[in-house]
Amino acid sequence: MDARFDMFANETAVKFAKRFANAGLVIHQSSLPRSTQELVSLRASQINGCGWCIDMHTKEAAAAGETAVRLHLVAAWRESTVFSEAEQAALALAEEGTRLADAHEGVSDETWAAVRKHYDDDQIAALVALVALINAANRLAVIVHQRGGSYEPGMFAAALG
Repeated sequence: MDARFDMFANETAVKFAKRFANAGLVIHQSSLPRSTQELVSLRASQINGCGWCIDMHTKEAAAAGETAVRLHLVAAWRESTVFSEAEQAALALAEEGTRLADAHEGVSDETWAAVRKHYDDDQIAALVALVALINAANRLAVIVHQRGGSYEPGMFAAALG
């Protein structure tokens, strides 16, 4: 299946993508650990079935030094020993914040308490914004059938340069 629409070749889409990327830059420059940012983005993208974003965040995480073992285990983080309690809290928030329709309460009080235990207010703001942003990115890519496989680390930043 080919992409339905090239979001990098349309003037309106590129303008939007630049603003979208600027919102992401706020998160990227926050004190939320980069590895946590990539793991959260990867997990939400897995849930949403976004091949483009899975490709991007797996490769960006690997380029930043993330191990293959941890990347392979993100989908089964509850059944693995390679994530810290803080990362587990962030991954739980990513899942519950992505699967809003699956639970009447959205993010559980238990998950929120775990997030509050491990992150300060600035990191929580970045984490909440990240979950919202990656879900929006997943929807954009899935709607236009932006497929994974060809992404190279740094490609998104270069395209918006």
